[in-house]
Amino acid sequence: MSTSTQTDSGIVVAKLDDLLNWARLSSMWPVSFGIACCAIEMMGAMAATYDLDRYGVFPRASPRQADVIIIAGTVTFKMADRIRLLYEQMPEPKYVISMGSCSNCGGPYWQHGYHVVKGVDKIIPVDIYVQGCPPRPEALIGAFLELQKKIGSEHIINEKINS
Repeated sequence: MSTSTQTDSGIVVAKLDDLLNWARLSSMWPVSFGIACCAIEMMGAMAATYDLDRYGVFPRASPRQADVIIIAGTVTFKMADRIRLLYEQMPEPKYVISMGSCSNCGGPYWQHGYHVVKGVDKIIPVDIYVQGCPPRPEALIGAFLELQKKIGSEHIINEKINS
């Protein structure tokens, strides 16, 4: 919290926005939607070797408990409604990470695959794109660090008052 000050009595004074953002960026709870080979790399990022827990990332099984959804793999038109439903079940504020070439733009199937959505951003809004086919676990960790920067600069309280 860059705008906080400490008084002589040991009390820290800060904006409510800064306090809420600090708490949110230190505890991101993703629901994983691993569809194809990118899901293996996503699982690797959450395993002991890379340990996403150290960044405050704790996977959740339910979208109602999550604030981040990771779409990892080929998105087909049959899956589009399910992805939209999962996204709608998440509480606000919510974020989307599109992981891998297939979820970003259709991957190697985009040209000849009539069943493939040409990017998950055609279904739900995407906040962070992770490049690769499949991307390494380090790339997903980098995406969470970028998402932390984005969350740290948001103004939740002002948006709620103005709307």
